[in-house]
Amino acid sequence: MIMGLTGGIASGKSTVSALLVSKGARLVDADAIAREIMLPGHEVLASVAEFFGAEVLQPDGTLNRSKLGDIVFRDPEARKTLNGLTHPVIRRITRERMEAFEREDASRLTIVDIPLLYETEQEDLFEKILVVYVPREVQIQRLIARNGLTEEQAKARLDSQMDIELKREKADYVIDNSGDPAETEKQIEQLMDRLGFTC
Repeated sequence: MIMGLTGGIASGKSTVSALLVSKGARLVDADAIAREIMLPGHEVLASVAEFFGAEVLQPDGTLNRSKLGDIVFRDPEARKTLNGLTHPVIRRITRERMEAFEREDASRLTIVDIPLLYETEQEDLFEKILVVYVPREVQIQRLIARNGLTEEQAKARLDSQMDIELKREKADYVIDNSGDPAETEKQIEQLMDRLGFTC
């Protein structure tokens, strides 16, 4: 089975995907792929720097994520341009890795972590979709603590995505990650059992 995994910023998708892998699932991580294509020497990073200017690069040629984030989270058109440069490549590599896992062993669970799964209308790629949920207030608190953002910056990042409550409604399965880690792990074990995968 191939299952899409999504959620909101700071909902704990990485924590949930790591727990799923520890229970035997395989992972295709779109965020990791997005980081790969922004490494020095990759054609996508070159295109981003050409469009947004050299100020989005550090002196050593790596991406200045903070600078690029400031630009695209304030300007919907800039964000649309960035997505146009990155999303097609991320989708292609994601699909290639999904297909490789299926060829290797179609009986195992493959999790595909895509933060903007619903926003980019990729639901049809998956048999089922799992949403990692925390309330918006918790997302804001975590973003401020984790990224050192102001409340205004945190809200701007959340507003760039589909509302977490709507994602929760659309999901086939939901993991509520607003409690303690043990409770999250218990939910994952119950989900794996429900899907027929032994932990």
